[in-house]
Amino acid sequence: MKDSARSLAVDILNRIDQAGLFAEPLLDQALSRGALTDIHDRRLLTEIVYGTLRMRGRIDWVIARFYKGDPESMDSGVRNCLRTALYQFFFTDRIPAFAIVDEAVKLVKAIHPTASGLVNAILRNVMRREKEIPWPQIEADPAVHISVVHSHPLWLVKRWIALFGVQETLGLCKANNEIPPLSIRVNRLKATREEVMRRLEQDGFNVRETQFSPDGLVLMHAATPVRDTFSYKNGQIQVQDEASQLAGFLLDPRPGEKILDACAGAGVKASYLAEIMQNHGSVTAVDISRQKVKALRENTERLGIAIIAPLVMDLREDPGEAFRGVFDGILLDVPCSGLGTLRRNPEIKWRITSQDIRRHADLQKRLLDGVAGCLRPGGRLVYCTCSVMSGENEDVIADFLSRHGDFRRIRPPDIIPLSMVTDEGFFKARTDCHGTDGFFGAVLQRVNLYENIPSQDRRPHP
Repeated sequence: MKDSARSLAVDILNRIDQAGLFAEPLLDQALSRGALTDIHDRRLLTEIVYGTLRMRGRIDWVIARFYKGDPESMDSGVRNCLRTALYQFFFTDRIPAFAIVDEAVKLVKAIHPTASGLVNAILRNVMRREKEIPWPQIEADPAVHISVVHSHPLWLVKRWIALFGVQETLGLCKANNEIPPLSIRVNRLKATREEVMRRLEQDGFNVRETQFSPDGLVLMHAATPVRDTFSYKNGQIQVQDEASQLAGFLLDPRPGEKILDACAGAGVKASYLAEIMQNHGSVTAVDISRQKVKALRENTERLGIAIIAPLVMDLREDPGEAFRGVFDGILLDVPCSGLGTLRRNPEIKWRITSQDIRRHADLQKRLLDGVAGCLRPGGRLVYCTCSVMSGENEDVIADFLSRHGDFRRIRPPDIIPLSMVTDEGFFKARTDCHGTDGFFGAVLQRVNLYENIPSQDRRPHP
Protein backbone atom coordinates (compact mmCIF):
# COMPACT_ATOMS: atom_id res chain seq x y z
CA MET A 1 0.00 0.00 0.00
CA LYS A 2 1.32 3.43 -0.96
CA ASP A 3 2.36 5.64 1.96
CA SER A 4 -0.40 7.99 3.07
CA ALA A 5 -0.74 10.24 6.09
CA ARG A 6 -2.99 7.65 7.75
CA SER A 7 -0.80 4.61 7.03
CA LEU A 8 2.31 6.44 8.23
CA ALA A 9 0.46 7.53 11.37
CA VAL A 10 -0.48 3.94 12.20
CA ASP A 11 3.09 2.77 11.55
CA ILE A 12 4.50 5.47 13.86
CA LEU A 13 1.99 4.66 16.61
CA ASN A 14 2.83 0.96 16.34
CA ARG A 15 6.53 1.72 16.78
CA ILE A 16 5.82 3.97 19.76
CA ASP A 17 3.82 1.17 21.41
CA GLN A 18 6.14 -1.70 20.57
CA ALA A 19 9.59 -0.13 20.94
CA GLY A 20 8.98 2.65 23.48
CA LEU A 21 10.04 5.32 20.97
CA PHE A 22 8.98 8.98 20.88
CA ALA A 23 6.75 10.61 18.28
CA GLU A 24 8.94 13.61 17.44
CA PRO A 25 11.99 11.77 15.99
CA LEU A 26 9.75 9.26 14.20
CA LEU A 27 7.79 12.08 12.57
CA ASP A 28 11.03 13.86 11.65
CA GLN A 29 12.28 10.69 9.94
CA ALA A 30 9.04 10.15 8.04
CA LEU A 31 8.83 13.74 6.84
CA SER A 32 12.52 14.10 5.99
CA ARG A 33 12.56 11.09 3.68
CA GLY A 34 9.95 12.77 1.48
CA ALA A 35 7.20 10.15 1.66
CA LEU A 36 4.62 12.96 1.80
CA THR A 37 5.19 15.95 -0.44
CA ASP A 38 1.86 17.74 -0.03
CA ILE A 39 1.94 20.22 2.89
CA HIS A 40 -1.63 19.30 3.88
CA ASP A 41 -0.75 15.59 4.09
CA ARG A 42 2.31 16.41 6.19
CA ARG A 43 0.21 18.45 8.60
CA LEU A 44 -2.45 15.73 8.70
CA LEU A 45 0.17 13.12 9.63
CA THR A 46 1.45 15.26 12.50
CA GLU A 47 -2.06 16.02 13.73
CA ILE A 48 -3.20 12.38 13.65
CA VAL A 49 -0.13 11.10 15.50
CA TYR A 50 -0.11 13.71 18.26
CA GLY A 51 -3.90 13.96 18.46
CA THR A 52 -4.32 10.20 18.81
CA LEU A 53 -1.63 10.08 21.51
CA ARG A 54 -3.20 12.97 23.43
CA MET A 55 -6.74 11.56 23.29
CA ARG A 56 -5.88 7.87 23.42
CA GLY A 57 -7.50 7.27 26.81
CA ARG A 58 -10.82 8.71 25.70
CA ILE A 59 -10.67 6.82 22.40
CA ASP A 60 -9.80 3.52 24.10
CA TRP A 61 -12.73 3.99 26.48
CA VAL A 62 -15.04 4.22 23.45
CA ILE A 63 -13.48 1.17 21.78
CA ALA A 64 -14.00 -0.85 24.98
CA ARG A 65 -17.73 -0.09 24.86
CA PHE A 66 -18.19 -1.09 21.23
CA TYR A 67 -15.91 -4.14 21.09
CA LYS A 68 -17.19 -7.37 22.65
CA GLY A 69 -13.74 -8.80 23.32
CA ASP A 70 -10.79 -7.56 25.37
CA PRO A 71 -9.27 -4.51 23.61
CA GLU A 72 -5.90 -5.30 25.21
CA SER A 73 -5.77 -8.55 23.22
CA MET A 74 -6.46 -6.80 19.91
CA ASP A 75 -3.64 -6.69 17.34
CA SER A 76 -1.75 -3.43 17.89
CA GLY A 77 -1.94 -2.43 14.22
CA VAL A 78 -5.71 -2.99 14.13
CA ARG A 79 -6.14 -1.10 17.39
CA ASN A 80 -4.14 1.86 16.11
CA CYS A 81 -6.20 1.88 12.90
CA LEU A 82 -9.29 2.20 15.08
CA ARG A 83 -7.68 4.84 17.26
CA THR A 84 -6.62 7.05 14.36
CA ALA A 85 -10.02 6.72 12.68
CA LEU A 86 -11.88 7.60 15.87
CA TYR A 87 -9.55 10.54 16.52
CA GLN A 88 -10.46 11.92 13.10
CA PHE A 89 -14.17 11.34 13.72
CA PHE A 90 -14.33 12.93 17.18
CA PHE A 91 -11.75 15.70 16.89
CA THR A 92 -11.55 16.87 13.26
CA ASP A 93 -14.38 18.49 11.37
CA ARG A 94 -13.05 18.51 7.83
CA ILE A 95 -12.99 14.76 7.08
CA PRO A 96 -16.37 13.15 6.21
CA ALA A 97 -17.34 10.10 8.27
CA PHE A 98 -17.65 7.85 5.21
CA ALA A 99 -14.10 8.75 4.14
CA ILE A 100 -12.76 7.94 7.61
CA VAL A 101 -14.36 4.48 7.55
CA ASP A 102 -13.31 3.78 3.96
CA GLU A 103 -9.66 4.70 4.59
CA ALA A 104 -9.51 2.74 7.85
CA VAL A 105 -10.92 -0.42 6.25
CA LYS A 106 -8.49 -0.16 3.32
CA LEU A 107 -5.60 0.25 5.73
CA VAL A 108 -6.61 -2.74 7.87
CA LYS A 109 -7.00 -4.92 4.77
CA ALA A 110 -3.37 -4.17 3.94
CA ILE A 111 -1.99 -5.10 7.37
CA HIS A 112 -4.54 -7.57 8.83
CA PRO A 113 -7.17 -8.58 6.20
CA THR A 114 -9.33 -10.71 8.51
CA ALA A 115 -9.97 -7.74 10.82
CA SER A 116 -11.44 -5.41 8.18
CA GLY A 117 -15.02 -6.45 8.94
CA LEU A 118 -14.50 -5.86 12.66
CA VAL A 119 -13.07 -2.38 12.10
CA ASN A 120 -15.87 -1.49 9.69
CA ALA A 121 -18.53 -2.64 12.17
CA ILE A 122 -17.05 -0.85 15.20
CA LEU A 123 -16.58 2.44 13.36
CA ARG A 124 -20.06 2.46 11.84
CA ASN A 125 -21.61 1.53 15.19
CA VAL A 126 -19.75 4.33 17.01
CA MET A 127 -20.76 6.89 14.39
CA ARG A 128 -24.38 5.78 14.44
CA ARG A 129 -24.66 5.79 18.23
CA GLU A 130 -22.38 8.73 19.06
CA LYS A 131 -25.10 10.62 20.96
CA GLU A 132 -25.78 7.58 23.17
CA ILE A 133 -22.24 7.24 24.53
CA PRO A 134 -22.54 7.38 28.37
CA TRP A 135 -19.60 9.62 29.24
CA PRO A 136 -18.67 9.55 32.97
CA GLN A 137 -20.00 12.60 34.81
CA ILE A 138 -17.77 14.69 37.04
CA GLU A 139 -20.41 14.85 39.79
CA ALA A 140 -20.48 11.05 40.08
CA ASP A 141 -16.72 10.43 40.08
CA PRO A 142 -14.37 13.35 39.34
CA ALA A 143 -11.29 11.15 38.84
CA VAL A 144 -12.96 8.81 36.35
CA HIS A 145 -14.53 11.74 34.47
CA ILE A 146 -11.21 13.57 34.12
CA SER A 147 -9.36 10.37 33.24
CA VAL A 148 -11.78 9.39 30.45
CA VAL A 149 -12.98 12.69 29.03
CA HIS A 150 -9.61 14.44 29.27
CA SER A 151 -7.55 11.36 28.49
CA HIS A 152 -5.07 10.77 31.31
CA PRO A 153 -4.32 7.53 33.21
CA LEU A 154 -6.61 7.10 36.21
CA TRP A 155 -3.76 6.51 38.68
CA LEU A 156 -2.13 9.80 37.62
CA VAL A 157 -5.39 11.76 37.84
CA LYS A 158 -5.95 10.43 41.36
CA ARG A 159 -2.40 11.40 42.34
CA TRP A 160 -2.89 14.92 40.96
CA ILE A 161 -6.24 15.35 42.69
CA ALA A 162 -4.50 14.50 45.97
CA LEU A 163 -1.79 17.09 45.18
CA PHE A 164 -3.75 19.87 43.49
CA GLY A 165 -7.48 19.27 44.00
CA VAL A 166 -10.17 18.50 41.41
CA GLN A 167 -10.39 21.85 39.63
CA GLU A 168 -6.63 22.34 39.22
CA THR A 169 -6.28 18.76 37.98
CA LEU A 170 -9.06 19.35 35.47
CA GLY A 171 -7.33 22.50 34.22
CA LEU A 172 -3.94 20.79 34.03
CA CYS A 173 -5.29 17.83 32.03
CA LYS A 174 -7.09 20.17 29.63
CA ALA A 175 -3.91 22.19 29.13
CA ASN A 176 -1.89 19.02 28.50
CA ASN A 177 -4.16 18.23 25.55
CA GLU A 178 -3.60 21.57 23.82
CA ILE A 179 -1.23 21.92 20.87
CA PRO A 180 1.88 23.67 22.25
CA PRO A 181 3.46 26.67 20.54
CA LEU A 182 7.08 26.52 19.41
CA SER A 183 9.28 28.54 21.75
CA ILE A 184 12.81 29.63 20.91
CA ARG A 185 15.45 31.76 22.59
CA VAL A 186 17.57 34.36 20.86
CA ASN A 187 21.34 33.95 21.12
CA ARG A 188 22.29 37.30 22.62
CA LEU A 189 25.89 36.77 21.42
CA LYS A 190 24.77 37.05 17.78
CA ALA A 191 21.58 39.11 17.58
CA THR A 192 18.92 41.00 19.50
CA ARG A 193 15.41 39.73 20.00
CA GLU A 194 14.06 42.53 17.82
CA GLU A 195 16.41 41.69 14.93
CA VAL A 196 15.48 38.01 14.98
CA MET A 197 11.81 38.82 15.29
CA ARG A 198 11.89 41.00 12.16
CA ARG A 199 13.77 38.38 10.14
CA LEU A 200 11.41 35.56 11.14
CA GLU A 201 8.40 37.71 10.25
CA GLN A 202 9.99 38.28 6.83
CA ASP A 203 10.33 34.48 6.56
CA GLY A 204 6.56 34.14 7.02
CA PHE A 205 6.35 33.35 10.74
CA ASN A 206 3.80 34.82 13.11
CA VAL A 207 6.01 35.81 16.07
CA ARG A 208 5.46 37.22 19.55
CA GLU A 209 7.71 37.81 22.53
CA THR A 210 7.58 35.38 25.42
CA GLN A 211 5.81 36.58 28.55
CA PHE A 212 8.48 35.63 31.09
CA SER A 213 11.86 35.05 29.41
CA PRO A 214 13.75 38.18 28.28
CA ASP A 215 15.31 36.34 25.32
CA GLY A 216 12.39 34.20 24.17
CA LEU A 217 10.09 34.24 21.17
CA VAL A 218 6.99 32.18 20.39
CA LEU A 219 6.50 31.07 16.78
CA MET A 220 2.99 30.48 15.49
CA HIS A 221 1.78 29.50 12.04
CA ALA A 222 5.25 28.43 10.96
CA ALA A 223 5.81 28.82 7.24
CA THR A 224 8.76 26.42 7.17
CA PRO A 225 10.60 24.18 9.66
CA VAL A 226 12.48 26.49 12.02
CA ARG A 227 15.72 24.53 11.49
CA ASP A 228 15.64 25.54 7.82
CA THR A 229 15.70 29.27 8.60
CA PHE A 230 18.66 31.62 8.30
CA SER A 231 18.33 32.48 11.99
CA TYR A 232 18.73 28.86 13.08
CA LYS A 233 21.48 27.89 10.65
CA ASN A 234 23.50 30.94 11.66
CA GLY A 235 23.19 30.26 15.37
CA GLN A 236 20.94 33.20 16.20
CA ILE A 237 18.25 31.03 17.79
CA GLN A 238 17.83 27.81 19.79
CA VAL A 239 14.60 25.86 20.25
CA GLN A 240 13.82 25.86 23.99
CA ASP A 241 10.62 26.06 26.03
CA GLU A 242 10.17 29.27 27.98
CA ALA A 243 10.20 27.59 31.40
CA SER A 244 13.42 25.81 30.49
CA GLN A 245 14.95 29.15 29.51
CA LEU A 246 14.29 30.46 33.01
CA ALA A 247 16.44 27.68 34.49
CA GLY A 248 19.50 29.62 33.35
CA PHE A 249 18.37 32.65 35.31
CA LEU A 250 17.72 30.50 38.38
CA LEU A 251 21.46 29.79 38.51
CA ASP A 252 22.26 33.45 37.78
CA PRO A 253 25.72 32.78 36.26
CA ARG A 254 28.11 35.73 35.98
CA PRO A 255 30.88 36.44 33.47
CA GLY A 256 34.15 34.87 34.56
CA GLU A 257 32.63 32.18 36.78
CA LYS A 258 33.27 28.43 36.62
CA ILE A 259 29.98 26.64 35.97
CA LEU A 260 29.10 22.94 35.80
CA ASP A 261 26.12 21.64 33.82
CA ALA A 262 25.98 18.16 35.29
CA CYS A 263 23.37 16.52 33.02
CA ALA A 264 23.92 18.61 29.92
CA GLY A 265 22.31 16.46 27.21
CA ALA A 266 22.63 18.22 23.87
CA GLY A 267 23.67 21.43 25.61
CA VAL A 268 20.52 23.53 25.30
CA LYS A 269 20.80 24.90 28.84
CA ALA A 270 24.62 24.89 28.93
CA SER A 271 24.73 27.10 25.85
CA TYR A 272 22.28 29.54 27.41
CA LEU A 273 24.42 29.75 30.53
CA ALA A 274 27.39 30.64 28.30
CA GLU A 275 25.34 33.29 26.50
CA ILE A 276 24.23 34.85 29.79
CA MET A 277 27.91 34.87 30.85
CA GLN A 278 28.77 36.79 27.64
CA ASN A 279 31.06 33.96 26.51
CA HIS A 280 33.45 34.75 29.38
CA GLY A 281 34.36 32.19 32.06
CA SER A 282 33.91 28.43 31.71
CA VAL A 283 31.03 25.97 31.45
CA THR A 284 31.91 22.32 31.95
CA ALA A 285 29.10 20.37 30.27
CA VAL A 286 28.88 16.74 31.40
CA ASP A 287 26.69 13.91 30.18
CA ILE A 288 26.82 10.13 30.38
CA SER A 289 25.87 9.73 26.68
CA ARG A 290 28.58 10.06 24.01
CA GLN A 291 25.91 10.66 21.39
CA LYS A 292 24.47 13.60 23.34
CA VAL A 293 27.92 15.07 23.95
CA LYS A 294 28.58 14.87 20.20
CA ALA A 295 25.33 16.78 19.57
CA LEU A 296 26.40 19.27 22.26
CA ARG A 297 29.67 19.98 20.44
CA GLU A 298 27.84 20.54 17.15
CA ASN A 299 25.29 22.83 18.78
CA THR A 300 27.98 24.83 20.57
CA GLU A 301 29.77 25.40 17.28
CA ARG A 302 26.56 26.53 15.56
CA LEU A 303 25.88 29.03 18.34
CA GLY A 304 29.42 30.42 18.30
CA ILE A 305 30.18 29.63 21.94
CA ALA A 306 33.81 29.29 23.00
CA ILE A 307 33.67 28.60 26.75
CA ILE A 308 31.94 25.20 26.90
CA ALA A 309 34.08 22.14 27.65
CA PRO A 310 32.09 18.94 26.92
CA LEU A 311 32.86 15.77 28.89
CA VAL A 312 31.48 12.23 28.89
CA MET A 313 31.19 11.35 32.58
CA ASP A 314 28.87 9.63 35.06
CA LEU A 315 28.45 11.98 37.99
CA ARG A 316 26.73 9.34 40.09
CA GLU A 317 30.28 8.31 40.90
CA ASP A 318 32.93 10.41 42.68
CA PRO A 319 34.24 12.85 40.04
CA GLY A 320 37.61 13.08 41.78
CA GLU A 321 39.82 15.87 43.09
CA ALA A 322 39.78 17.83 39.82
CA PHE A 323 36.10 18.64 40.41
CA ARG A 324 35.99 18.91 44.19
CA GLY A 325 34.88 22.32 45.45
CA VAL A 326 35.89 24.22 42.30
CA PHE A 327 32.62 25.41 40.73
CA ASP A 328 30.88 28.70 41.43
CA GLY A 329 27.58 27.35 40.15
CA ILE A 330 26.11 23.98 39.22
CA LEU A 331 23.03 23.28 37.12
CA LEU A 332 21.59 19.81 37.73
CA ASP A 333 18.72 19.20 35.30
CA VAL A 334 18.10 15.59 36.29
CA PRO A 335 16.48 12.78 34.29
CA CYS A 336 12.83 12.68 35.34
CA SER A 337 9.38 11.42 34.42
CA GLY A 338 8.79 14.32 32.02
CA LEU A 339 5.23 14.71 33.31
CA GLY A 340 5.48 18.48 32.86
CA THR A 341 5.89 18.05 29.09
CA LEU A 342 2.78 16.00 28.25
CA ARG A 343 1.48 18.48 25.69
CA ARG A 344 4.73 17.95 23.73
CA ASN A 345 5.30 14.29 24.62
CA PRO A 346 1.85 12.77 25.19
CA GLU A 347 3.19 9.23 24.81
CA ILE A 348 4.81 9.60 28.24
CA LYS A 349 1.51 9.44 30.11
CA TRP A 350 0.70 6.01 28.65
CA ARG A 351 4.00 4.41 29.64
CA ILE A 352 5.01 6.04 32.95
CA THR A 353 4.13 4.28 36.22
CA SER A 354 4.28 5.21 39.88
CA GLN A 355 7.19 2.77 40.19
CA ASP A 356 9.03 4.74 37.49
CA ILE A 357 8.66 7.91 39.54
CA ARG A 358 10.21 6.21 42.56
CA ARG A 359 13.09 4.93 40.41
CA HIS A 360 13.64 8.44 39.03
CA ALA A 361 13.72 9.84 42.57
CA ASP A 362 16.39 7.33 43.60
CA LEU A 363 18.56 8.36 40.63
CA GLN A 364 17.93 12.06 41.29
CA LYS A 365 19.11 11.70 44.89
CA ARG A 366 22.29 9.93 43.76
CA LEU A 367 23.06 12.64 41.22
CA LEU A 368 22.44 15.41 43.73
CA ASP A 369 24.74 13.72 46.22
CA GLY A 370 27.32 13.20 43.47
CA VAL A 371 27.59 16.86 42.42
CA ALA A 372 27.28 18.46 45.87
CA GLY A 373 30.99 18.17 46.60
CA CYS A 374 31.86 19.90 43.32
CA LEU A 375 30.51 23.24 44.58
CA ARG A 376 32.70 25.77 46.38
CA PRO A 377 31.48 27.25 49.68
CA GLY A 378 29.12 30.13 48.87
CA GLY A 379 28.35 28.71 45.43
CA ARG A 380 24.89 28.05 44.00
CA LEU A 381 23.38 24.73 42.93
CA VAL A 382 20.15 24.63 40.92
CA TYR A 383 18.23 21.36 40.94
CA CYS A 384 15.52 21.21 38.29
CA THR A 385 13.10 18.83 36.58
CA CYS A 386 10.40 18.98 33.93
CA SER A 387 8.05 17.16 36.30
CA VAL A 388 5.11 18.32 38.41
CA MET A 389 5.41 15.42 40.88
CA SER A 390 6.45 16.28 44.44
CA GLY A 391 8.22 12.91 44.68
CA GLU A 392 10.74 14.13 42.10
CA ASN A 393 10.84 17.71 43.34
CA GLU A 394 10.26 18.95 46.89
CA ASP A 395 10.73 15.50 48.42
CA VAL A 396 14.14 15.06 46.77
CA ILE A 397 15.28 18.47 48.05
CA ALA A 398 14.00 17.76 51.57
CA ASP A 399 15.87 14.45 51.62
CA PHE A 400 19.08 16.10 50.39
CA LEU A 401 18.98 18.95 52.92
CA SER A 402 18.32 16.51 55.76
CA ARG A 403 21.63 14.80 54.94
CA HIS A 404 23.76 17.79 53.90
CA GLY A 405 24.10 20.34 56.68
CA ASP A 406 26.43 22.45 54.53
CA PHE A 407 23.60 23.39 52.14
CA ARG A 408 20.62 25.68 52.51
CA ARG A 409 17.74 26.60 50.23
CA ILE A 410 17.62 30.21 49.00
CA ARG A 411 15.02 32.10 47.02
CA PRO A 412 15.32 32.46 43.23
CA PRO A 413 16.82 35.69 41.82
CA ASP A 414 14.51 38.67 41.33
CA ILE A 415 14.39 38.15 37.54
CA ILE A 416 12.19 35.07 38.11
CA PRO A 417 8.48 36.10 37.97
CA LEU A 418 6.80 36.09 41.38
CA SER A 419 3.91 34.07 39.95
CA MET A 420 6.38 31.20 39.50
CA VAL A 421 7.88 31.34 43.01
CA THR A 422 6.10 29.46 45.79
CA ASP A 423 5.88 30.56 49.41
CA GLU A 424 8.62 28.03 50.18
CA GLY A 425 10.91 29.62 47.59
CA PHE A 426 10.69 26.96 44.89
CA PHE A 427 10.42 27.77 41.19
CA LYS A 428 7.31 26.17 39.68
CA ALA A 429 5.89 26.63 36.19
CA ARG A 430 2.72 24.86 35.11
CA THR A 431 1.17 24.47 31.67
CA ASP A 432 -2.30 25.42 32.91
CA CYS A 433 -1.08 28.46 34.87
CA HIS A 434 1.74 29.91 32.74
CA GLY A 435 1.35 28.45 29.25
CA THR A 436 4.81 26.86 29.50
CA ASP A 437 5.94 23.31 30.08
CA GLY A 438 5.70 22.16 33.68
CA PHE A 439 9.00 22.85 35.42
CA PHE A 440 10.44 22.77 38.94
CA GLY A 441 13.58 24.36 40.31
CA ALA A 442 15.25 24.73 43.69
CA VAL A 443 18.20 27.03 44.35
CA LEU A 444 20.64 25.74 46.97
CA GLN A 445 23.71 27.45 48.41
CA ARG A 446 26.70 25.75 49.96
CA VAL A 447 27.40 27.23 53.36
CA ASN A 448 30.91 27.73 54.72
CA LEU A 449 30.69 25.74 57.96
CA TYR A 450 33.95 27.29 59.20
CA GLU A 451 32.82 30.87 58.82
CA ASN A 452 32.84 31.61 62.57
CA ILE A 453 35.50 29.09 63.66
CA PRO A 454 39.11 30.18 64.36
CA SER A 455 41.37 28.91 61.59
CA GLN A 456 43.46 26.71 63.92
CA ASP A 457 40.29 24.80 64.98
CA ARG A 458 39.03 24.09 61.47
CA ARG A 459 38.70 20.50 60.36
CA PRO A 460 38.06 19.22 56.85
CA HIS A 461 34.40 18.53 56.19
CA PRO A 462 34.01 14.79 55.48
